[in-house]
Amino acid sequence: MSDEQVKPKFGIVDAVSDDPFDLRRLRLPQDFLAESPVKRLLTTVPVRRPGPQDFVRVHPSATYRHLMALLKIEDDRDEIYAVDLNAVPDLRNECYAANLFTAITRTGVLFLWPVRVPAADGRVNEWHVSQATAAEAAMRAWIRMKANMSLRAYEIFQAENSIPDPQWPEQSLGELIRIAFRDRLINTIDHPAVKRLRGA
Repeated sequence: MSDEQVKPKFGIVDAVSDDPFDLRRLRLPQDFLAESPVKRLLTTVPVRRPGPQDFVRVHPSATYRHLMALLKIEDDRDEIYAVDLNAVPDLRNECYAANLFTAITRTGVLFLWPVRVPAADGRVNEWHVSQATAAEAAMRAWIRMKANMSLRAYEIFQAENSIPDPQWPEQSLGELIRIAFRDRLINTIDHPAVKRLRGA
């Protein structure tokens, strides 16, 4: 047997026993993970506002936010759908316009944050205004947003300690939207969500 045949793999040493379950044979070196890099695949992108205990940041680039027509089906799931109004103009009165911001939590959970824009009639909703203010603030610092029912708006809290900037994804906003709404894009009047909305 050549020296090459007996050379231990992964730098394992002292594997001298003939026992296949000898723990010296099965032990991995501490640098094994460094030798086997992995890349996490982004397969889920929630569409939601931040939780009341989440410190979040918002991507500062305009290329990572987009004005869209959204539809919320308020049932036990409270799902949010993207709507192609060019394909289904009949849903115009069912939808709301929202800026979709790319956001991330301190723990690295990426999500799309829909913030409603002011209504065409000029009425101001302080819940929506304070959310927009929070999203703007989160472009510069880690913030937390909590509802104040007496104020009828969200309060904004900035992190007191220095927190490193987040690691943003390589994917474009278009790719993130494709992942987030892969099963929730309404572009036909026969979509199951539309049928549910109409009681069909």
